[in-house]
Amino acid sequence: MTLARPTTLPAFLALAASVFAQDSATWILDDPQRVGGHPTQILGAPKAIDTPLGRAIYFDGVDDAIYVPEHPLNGAATFTWEAIFRPDGGAVEQRWFHLAEQDRQGNDTGNRMLYEIRVTGADWYLDSFVASRTGSKALLNKDHLHPVGRWYHVATVYDGKTLRNYVNGVLEGSAEVALAPQGKGRSSIGVRINRVNYFQGAVRMVRFTKRALPVEEFVKFQPPR
Repeated sequence: MTLARPTTLPAFLALAASVFAQDSATWILDDPQRVGGHPTQILGAPKAIDTPLGRAIYFDGVDDAIYVPEHPLNGAATFTWEAIFRPDGGAVEQRWFHLAEQDRQGNDTGNRMLYEIRVTGADWYLDSFVASRTGSKALLNKDHLHPVGRWYHVATVYDGKTLRNYVNGVLEGSAEVALAPQGKGRSSIGVRINRVNYFQGAVRMVRFTKRALPVEEFVKFQPPR
């Protein structure tokens, strides 16, 4: 996400208000010990690395993961979940972001939102999944292959009726489903919440918005050469 530098404080405040709206939360992943303003639980040794897009967190696909005590899309009847990441190959099935609802005792309920990839040789494809108390749906984009080792913007959007997912602003999957808002919970980055299906690659940022955004309002992304 590249922002022009404003010349005055009022201009800066106006820009900040437009980018970081009240219904949106942006997490820049540049420090494994703190994500989205939250202290983290770390597994293995995920590390901050320099990339053409800025600092990102690298996961080795073996035992690296980060847990964040927050489900940023809790209470959202509609939502847009965006991320900028770089899959680097590795195991066939990898879960690289997991939002889990928890009950009052702190137990995972099974209601969840996921980002996974499937790796097929030198390519990968996106798997988005949401499960709620009223319905669930997987968008498995097996007909849309992308080379590993490159940076991508992905988005999952729910408008109250249809779940859609995108890679670099291009629609890849859609299906009608009734999804109920989820409660508070936690997140895992780089692994499934129960510590399987580790991710090999890097994550630069994520943005959570509690409304369905059109493509033109997605985070602006230019793949580095």
